[in-house]
Amino acid sequence: MSFLNTIRGLGRSSKKNKKDLDPTLSTASFSSSPAFYAHSNSSGNNLRRTQSPTKTSPSKHSNSPVRSSAADSSSIRSQQGYAQQQLQQVSPTKRNRLQHPQQQQQSLQHHNQNRQSSPSRTIQRKSKSQHFDASSSSASSTPPPLFLCEPYVRTALVKGSYKTIVQLPAYVDLNEWLTLNIFEFFGNLDSFYGLVSDFVTPDQFPTMNAGPTTNYLWVDSTGQAVNLPARTYIDYVITWISSKINDQENFPTKTGAVFPPFVQKDVKNITRQMFRIFAFIYYNQFDKIVHLSLEAHFNSFFAHFVSFIKEFGLLDQRELEPLQCLIDSFEQQGKIN
Repeated sequence: MSFLNTIRGLGRSSKKNKKDLDPTLSTASFSSSPAFYAHSNSSGNNLRRTQSPTKTSPSKHSNSPVRSSAADSSSIRSQQGYAQQQLQQVSPTKRNRLQHPQQQQQSLQHHNQNRQSSPSRTIQRKSKSQHFDASSSSASSTPPPLFLCEPYVRTALVKGSYKTIVQLPAYVDLNEWLTLNIFEFFGNLDSFYGLVSDFVTPDQFPTMNAGPTTNYLWVDSTGQAVNLPARTYIDYVITWISSKINDQENFPTKTGAVFPPFVQKDVKNITRQMFRIFAFIYYNQFDKIVHLSLEAHFNSFFAHFVSFIKEFGLLDQRELEPLQCLIDSFEQQGKIN
């Protein structure tokens, strides 16, 4: 009898641990969690935001004021089988992004450069940008990037165009509509970057690039354009955008408040830097997005973002070049008009 009881016990134990041994269950458990991207822009919604990005859930990356929940991000990465070795040296960007600007400059003195108040507009082109065609398989020596390959280039949450939800609703102030959308775009983009930020190490990504032909430079306080690690560059951008959208003089939230005359210029600068983060993730971290089964969310988010900037002319065509091939594909699919 003791032998039979032992056999029965082993059967119950293996059945009990079946969930732990099945790697496919991690994806199912992830899909039941709240969506990372869900737009809420419509003409019927209240346009006054009542919560600052700094009041969102704290995360492992507490440096970012609107970073997603640490428990969700860490559990997703661990369930998907990612394991990272601890960095030998702590990156200088592991600073508190909410500290005083003078303290930020002191913490970055060992880099022999000071952080300026506005991000760089400098783009370094190594050569003429390559234009990949995802629909054709021409005899090209350079394979297309992963985000242009099938089926990922056609993956999306919904079908149809985003034009109807990015248009200015009737009786809504233009500046209010622009700042509201920027506020939501930044929160979603910061959440996506939070999922892959652990893989953006200075050793692997010593420059902020959008593929092999485009490199983004940072202009310091002396006016010199310098190369920064992608992690440092993105941290600077996130800090700068956070300070802008949380400044009541630039992005007022009180009823009856008047927007400053330069608010649309700030919106254009913010969208330019956000587009660069999109481009970096697409070229360098899209495999992580696919591993998390978030390619449909990320593609839909990007299509929504591009539809918005095209609707109000927020970016020059030159800035769109690194992802123009993807934008063209989305236009052919009817996602962007």
